[in-house]
Amino acid sequence: MCLAVPGKVVAIEDGADPLTGLIDFGGVQKQACLEYVPDVRVGEYVIVHVGFALQRLDEESALASLKLFEELGLLEEEFGDAWEQAAKEAGTA
Repeated sequence: MCLAVPGKVVAIEDGADPLTGLIDFGGVQKQACLEYVPDVRVGEYVIVHVGFALQRLDEESALASLKLFEELGLLEEEFGDAWEQAAKEAGTA
């Protein structure tokens, strides 16, 4: 399943073409294209679908959605277990 997941912008790559940033999805961080929200700032929340931030989202709504997604197991389904994935990449799993 591919979800539109809320995440917090933790870094923006100035001068990148296309504009990209690092987004935190409740502990899992991924790069995303920010071209559709070019005036977004670090600390704001966005909804990301297939690697593209589509719109801003207020913090309260974002946190409520992340909590619900986690309770339903959708974050693990979408991103997998971050620790297990890191162990596999390090060759220790």
